[in-house]
Amino acid sequence: MALERMVLEIGMGTDIRGADYTKAAVRALRDALWHNSLSIGAAVDQPADAMQVEVLIGVPRPDQVDKAQVLAILPHGTGVVTVVEGGLEVPNDDGTGVTVIANCCAIVRLDV
Repeated sequence: MALERMVLEIGMGTDIRGADYTKAAVRALRDALWHNSLSIGAAVDQPADAMQVEVLIGVPRPDQVDKAQVLAILPHGTGVVTVVEGGLEVPNDDGTGVTVIANCCAIVRLDV
């Protein structure tokens, strides 16, 4: 058998005032995952924990993201997190802070 891409989920997350890149990344992954109930595993006779999830996060400062915190919210299966430069920083009007916007895609694969 071989790993096959079964699902591509896309999400966005923000941290409005705290400039917390990890918080924005976690929210982006939640946005991608929490709008779905994947039954694909059962459809191909695989348990939910057989899913292998590749998480790709885009934020302006990739080194500011705690990958373990992002990975910890996966409800099933195993995963790997890659963080790249992307997303947005939107400065506030007086220049004392930023809103961080993270983009995420989660690719779910099963060995079928």
